[in-house]
Amino acid sequence: MAEVKIYTSMLCGYCYRVKSLLKSKGTEYEEIDVTMNLNARREMKEKTQGQTSVPQIFIGERHIGGCDELYALEAAGRLDQLLAGS
Repeated sequence: MAEVKIYTSMLCGYCYRVKSLLKSKGTEYEEIDVTMNLNARREMKEKTQGQTSVPQIFIGERHIGGCDELYALEAAGRLDQLLAGS
């Protein structure tokens, strides 16, 4: 199973959708809340080439993007393969 990391913030509906999809697949993930954590927000911006919106999702070392990109991978039938580490 690939390591999954999600940068989130409180009260973010898209963050809840992402977490719900991953939970439905039995995927464990590390959640990093950037709401009040300036160091985590800075780290997120560096890893995403300046993105400031949440969620920002990483599967392994690959930056997936946000909620729309994750759901697009699911619709294309490619998400399970990425989560498996293939």
